Parts: sequence; structure tokens; C-alpha cells
Amino acid sequence: MKSLINNLDLKKVLSEKRLHGLWMLMSGYQSQYIGAMFYQTISALAKSGTYLLLQYFVDNFLLAQTSGFGIGVIAVGFVLLFLVQGLATFFSQKNAAKTAEGTIQRLRNYLYNHIQNLTFAYHAKTDTGDLIQRCTSDVDAIRRFYADQAIGLGRIIILFIVNFIALLRLNTYLALISVIVVPIIVFISVYFFRKVAKAYEAYQEQDAILSTTLQENLSGVRVVKAFARQPYEIDKFKKDNYEKYQRGRRLLTIHSLFWPISDIFCGAQMLVGYYIGAKMAINGVISIGTYMAYAGLIIWIIFPLRNLGRMIVQMSNGLVSYDRIYKIIKEDREPLDKGSISSKEKIRGDLEFKHVSFHYEDGSEVLHDISFKCHSGMSVALLGSTGSGKTSLVNLLPRFYDVTEGAILLDDYDLRLYTRRYLREQIGIVEQEPFLFSRSIYENITFGIKDQVSTEQVETAAKMAAVHDVILSFPQGYKTLVGERGVTLSGGQKQRVAIARTFLKDPRILILDDSTSSVDAETESVIQDAIQKLMQNRTTFIIAHRIQSIMQADLILVMDKGSIIQKGTHDELIQQKGVYRSIFDIQTRIEEDLQKEINSAS
Repeated sequence: MKSLINNLDLKKVLSEKRLHGLWMLMSGYQSQYIGAMFYQTISALAKSGTYLLLQYFVDNFLLAQTSGFGIGVIAVGFVLLFLVQGLATFFSQKNAAKTAEGTIQRLRNYLYNHIQNLTFAYHAKTDTGDLIQRCTSDVDAIRRFYADQAIGLGRIIILFIVNFIALLRLNTYLALISVIVVPIIVFISVYFFRKVAKAYEAYQEQDAILSTTLQENLSGVRVVKAFARQPYEIDKFKKDNYEKYQRGRRLLTIHSLFWPISDIFCGAQMLVGYYIGAKMAINGVISIGTYMAYAGLIIWIIFPLRNLGRMIVQMSNGLVSYDRIYKIIKEDREPLDKGSISSKEKIRGDLEFKHVSFHYEDGSEVLHDISFKCHSGMSVALLGSTGSGKTSLVNLLPRFYDVTEGAILLDDYDLRLYTRRYLREQIGIVEQEPFLFSRSIYENITFGIKDQVSTEQVETAAKMAAVHDVILSFPQGYKTLVGERGVTLSGGQKQRVAIARTFLKDPRILILDDSTSSVDAETESVIQDAIQKLMQNRTTFIIAHRIQSIMQADLILVMDKGSIIQKGTHDELIQQKGVYRSIFDIQTRIEEDLQKEINSAS
């Protein structure tokens, strides 16, 4: 049963109707919520029973000035009622805690899993800070809804019904007089509910903006310090923080207006009730015991009403947060297992692009009519200015995106017939800006490896990436913890650890996105030698800006504005007039001038 609860597909059970969605979100825990309401009912009955017993005691024993065995029974009755009330409240809160924490634990797990499987397009258009805000602050608001507001609302309604019935038993006229304020309080609560909902949503949106500002600043703190932009960043944060302050002040102002208004009406209701009840007692219409019981019961009519307004207003926070969470949950996941080829033996690596075009969801075309073919073991180099479509082209291979027009054939099969998971297991990627996790170097190198690997295999991969000696120079060697985003290591060291991670994966297709841009010439030479060995019998795509890095490639594609404008080997392209020859001449001239300066200085 527990596994079924944890594996619940929330996207299928949740709906845009917020209360229905929140109820369905409790699937598997609804019985605990109903149990909490049952114990609340027992607690309310015990509380009302206490006042009714008080009435009986005052009228039949205290005023009658009698004593004896009956008083002892009444005393035991009071103790039992208080005991039942306390135990029922305990079990109610226990069930409420199970409901809230169990539901939210599942929601957090599901959200994390869901975000991991959302498309690249979604992550490209969504701020990280906003996602963090929704997964923390908004989820916690829903937790409070279950733990406090949903249970509290049920408790208030139960207290009102039970105590109103008890009042009716005491005196119908007094009971009806005591609930005149109910429609007024409900109207005020609904009015403030709408106001608070809008103000809270605006507050959460600004909180997400502030979180994004903070996250970007902390992630790019080196750049900020390098360019001495602290005053600018501080001023930017102050502006975003001031806007949050303004929205927060508006939210609290609306809350603060509700309390005095509701208190005025509730206080007036109690005064009227006490006055009328006292007059009736003086005139002998009701007994003293009835008035004392009424004085206690009306408190549990009026204060629940006052709290009802508070609950309704605060519930708006949970409902707004539910909307924000639901917007993430309703996003379509990346269909990892949609392909029909997932159990083939290792792919050969023959690739063919047939009139491939690709554009993003906003309609902007980044690749147009791309056609070329490469066989297993070939190296394909991509050269072009920033924004020419090089990275977009290689992003199609692991199906981060699917082609808009045309087709990509892998081993004579359409790439879309392969499952994404299978493709990505067969493809190794070293990005231009490598990302390392806040773990040990060993864990970073073995990241993504399903099978057990030996220390020797890890060290071999590190040697191939020319980083083994560097790692051993650290006091803790491969156990050295890497700081957030790899700040413990230099740019070149991070790049080589990322390359070692790819070497260990032993993929059939390699994608090297300018992977030697952060290393010195000597290290680059070592890495290039290792890459040449690794490229044997593997298809490799190399994105580079230096022609010296791609001169040995079997096929060079020169790209501009999403199209291939030249293709061929280095020897073929160098003979042609065009972009490739121009870049080669410029880079050659720069290197010659640099060498002359070095020679003259020596």
C-alpha cells in the first residue's frame, strides 16, 4: 500500500479545481484526515458535554445546596470528559501530522522527480530561482494548509455545529441570537480571502525574483568580484528586495485590517449574548446553571467564527501555492521511453543528417536544411561564429530536442526510434562549461556510471585526461571534495575531470564542445593525444574555435546562421576561398606575430 501511495502519478489525479486537487493530493492519506476529523468531533462533544454537565451541577447540586454521592459522580464525569477531550485532541493532531507530512513528503519527491524529467526547452525558459521557490516556500505553504488550515477549518465547523446544537438544547432563542453575526463574518472572510489571494500571489512572484537574483549572484560571485560589480549587484538586490517589502507590507496590511473588523463583530455578538442571557436569568426565564453553560458555550461559538475568518484568509496562501505547484506538475515530461529501439547491442555510430531543420517553440529557426553523412569512427568538426548553430546541432544527437523537419539516421534507423535514455547512455558529452557536483573528485568522475568500476579504471580515465597527477597532488587525492560548481579546481582542472568522466563512460559517440578551451597548450596536446586514441572506432563531434584543434578531423562543417556553408577536410577547405580560409589565415597570422614577439623578447 505504501509503495502505491509513493508511486502515485499526481499529474493524473490533480486538477485545476484547487479544493478538489488538494483533496486528491491526499490520496492514500484521506483516511487519516477523516480520522482527524472524527477525533475532533469527539473532542468537541466532550467540551460541550463539560458545559452541559456544569449546568446540571449548578442547578441540581450547587444552588440546591445538596451533597453526597452524586457530586462525586459529577466530579468523575468532569475528569473523564477532560480526559476524553485531551486524548481525542492528541489523536486528531497525530492524524493531522501524518496527513500533512506524508502528503508533503510524496509531493516533494514527485516534484523533484518531475523536474528531473522535464524537457530542456522548459528548463531553458524557467528561472532556477523560481523553481526553487516553488519547491520550498510554496510546498511549505501547502504543508501548513494540511497541518493547520484544513484540519483547523474542520475543527471550527465541528465546534460550531456541536456547540450550536448544545445551545439549542439549552435555549432556542439564545442559540439563534448567538449566530446573527455568522453571515457577516463569512461575507467579510470571503472578501478578504480574494484580496489576500491576489496579494500573496504577487508576493510569491516577487520572492521568486529575489531568489533568482540571489542564486545568480552567488553562482557568479567570481565574475562579480572580477569586474568589481558588487555595488551594482547590491543595488539590484536592494531594488528587488524593496519591491518584496512593498508587496509584503500590502499583504500584512490586508491581514491586519481583517482582525479588528472581525473582532468588533465577534465582540459585539458576545456582549449582546451575555446581556440577553443575563436578563433572562435575572427574570427567571432560564436558570443560573443554564446561563453559566451558555456563557461557556458562546465562547466556543464566537471564537471558532473568528478563527474561521482567519482560516479562510490564510487558506488563500495554500490555494495560491497549489496553483503555482500545479503549473509545474501539468508540464509534459520528456518522453524517455517513447522510442521503439532500446535493447540493441552497442550502436556502431553511423550517422546521416537528411535535410534537417530545427526551430524552438517560439518559432525561431536555428538550423536549416542540414545534410551530411559520417561513418563510424569518423571525426566531424563544427566551426563557426557564436550563434551559428553548432551546439544546437549536437543537441539533436542525444535528443535533447527533436528535429522539426527532415531526419537523423543512426545506423540506418531514424534517431526518434531510439529511446532517449538508451541514446544518452551511448553518447558522451564534454561541455564547454563543465559542471561538477559538490562531491569528491572520485564521485564526479564516476557520475552516471551504472556498473561498478574499479579504482584502476577511474585512474586510467584520469590519466587519459591528463589530470591524474593533479589529483594526487591534493592531500586527499581522489577523495578531495569539490566545492560548489567545482570552485575548488581551476578551469583547466575542471575541464579535465569532466573529460575523465566521459572517458570512463566509454561511449560510442563523443561530443566535445570546445572541451580544450580552458587548458594550456601543453595540457591540450596531452588531451588531444588521448582523444585521438579514444576516437578510434567511435564517431566524434568536435566543436572548436581554433582551426589547429580540428585540422585532423575527417569532416569539417563550417556553419553560419544555422546552415552549412562549407564542408570537407582541412586540405580541401584550405584550397577554397571562403570563411574557413579566412579564419585560418587570421589565426595563422596571429600565432606568427606572437611567436615573433616571444623570439624578440628572448
